[in-house]
Amino acid sequence: MTGSPARRPRARKGEGDRLREEILQATERLLVRTGDQDAVSIRAIADVVGVSPPSIYLHFADKSELFFAVSARHFLALDEAIESAATAATDPIDELRLRGRAYVRFGLDHPEPYRILFMTRPSAQPATWTSDAVLENAAFAHHVDAVQRAIDAGAFPGDVDAFLVATGLWAAVHGVVSLLITQPDFPWPDVEVLVDHMLATQANGVAGGGRPADGPSDRR
Repeated sequence: MTGSPARRPRARKGEGDRLREEILQATERLLVRTGDQDAVSIRAIADVVGVSPPSIYLHFADKSELFFAVSARHFLALDEAIESAATAATDPIDELRLRGRAYVRFGLDHPEPYRILFMTRPSAQPATWTSDAVLENAAFAHHVDAVQRAIDAGAFPGDVDAFLVATGLWAAVHGVVSLLITQPDFPWPDVEVLVDHMLATQANGVAGGGRPADGPSDRR
């Protein structure tokens, strides 16, 4: 009979950060391997690391907080991937297109962290994952800056709100990622063609002066 994984000795003073990192790495490996956060238990993570389950709770309040900590690392990598893709842009609108493509590709390459970050009910999110956490993240800030560059270059009207346009573009690419993750068997067109079409449609609408009505709709 196969025995339980050997338990590591109690961490010495100063080794807590190293253990926390090992927990994060083990959790990420299990999430990637299973592709399902519900299939990853605290006991399984503890077995991989070689510690007891209570040792995990010394670093993370619960499984939700641990999973979000793992996924938040991908949020940092997302910014790096988008910024790298944007360097090939030929103009501000092309930059938004390349950023959108990179966002969708990253989400599809990391579906489980993406699902945890952006497709989890608020009641299941840790207290640290707030709207401020998104707003203050470099990836979103860089996205708003890119829209502002399009406005400054005259590609969009000068009176449009950069935050509004950026939020609309984010909502659009998020919709693509979430649908592709949850409906993989739908006969989707080529992903890059789909993203380009969607972003071009939105950009043309903004460039043409399209904006929400100032007051409530007159429709009954």
